[in-house]
Amino acid sequence: MAVRQQILYLWLAEGALDTETVGWALHDGSGGKGPGLPETEPPYTSGLAALEDGWCLLQSPAPYPLYPGAEHEVSYLANEFLFERRVEV
Repeated sequence: MAVRQQILYLWLAEGALDTETVGWALHDGSGGKGPGLPETEPPYTSGLAALEDGWCLLQSPAPYPLYPGAEHEVSYLANEFLFERRVEV
């Protein structure tokens, strides 16, 4: 059997793994032959739930300074966590 990688991005409400998922993206190197994830709802309620399901954390967000008034700025989503798992196909 061949081993393929799946990558999961989770954007959480805050910089801690146990906070609520607000966005996600899955990149499936198995071509759909590995375990799938729901498409219309977050696959995990938090980053901690992804760890408990066997995903490996590759990258957590760097701390960023908060400035008064910056809450109205448009930018990328903060609190991005990157996970991966290897699946047999």
